[in-house]
Amino acid sequence: MQVNFLSLPLCLRRGFALLFASLLILPSGASCEELDRSVGGYVGQYYDSEPAGFSQGSANYLNQYLVALTGTKTFWRSNSWPVSLELDAMIGLQFGLVTLSEVAIAPALRWSGFPWRDKLQIDLRVAPLGVSYTSAVSPLERGPNGQGAQWLNWLFIELAFSGPESKSNEYFVRLHHRCTVYDLLNDYGANGEDFLTVGYRYRF
Repeated sequence: MQVNFLSLPLCLRRGFALLFASLLILPSGASCEELDRSVGGYVGQYYDSEPAGFSQGSANYLNQYLVALTGTKTFWRSNSWPVSLELDAMIGLQFGLVTLSEVAIAPALRWSGFPWRDKLQIDLRVAPLGVSYTSAVSPLERGPNGQGAQWLNWLFIELAFSGPESKSNEYFVRLHHRCTVYDLLNDYGANGEDFLTVGYRYRF
């Protein structure tokens, strides 16, 4: 298996290196007393239906996998509601049936207000609109006419878990989805790609 991160355009490789650096060192709008940055990783497997199909139990898993590094930064946190806005970025490698790399970025809304948080902290994170680029058009996301796109929308839905006394260590389950936003980006008739993933991040 050939790792092909270097096949990404130089501007994208430099841009994501700067992005990950900024997630670690640049100031944010969140209070310094809060955990407003994170680094981590996740792994998952491809399934051949949209997120709605997964929730209905109609997903079929294929031998296509994703390994990714992720970083986040909180830019805004409500003073009166358990809501915050984060920027999430990832760089990953897909392999199995086809090998390619992916980079993506999206703003994500985090909800931290579930009533049992004094026993188990569960946060819901949703990012409906982002940008994803793959180093090649995957055959798994080509339409009936054989066409596909490297640039697509990036969407994810995530549940994150941490102990009330150890919020720095966060485990999560994420639905990772590339799509055309109901054919707004193109009309090739392809769903894009979907991965069910699990991961860990360290928040600081």
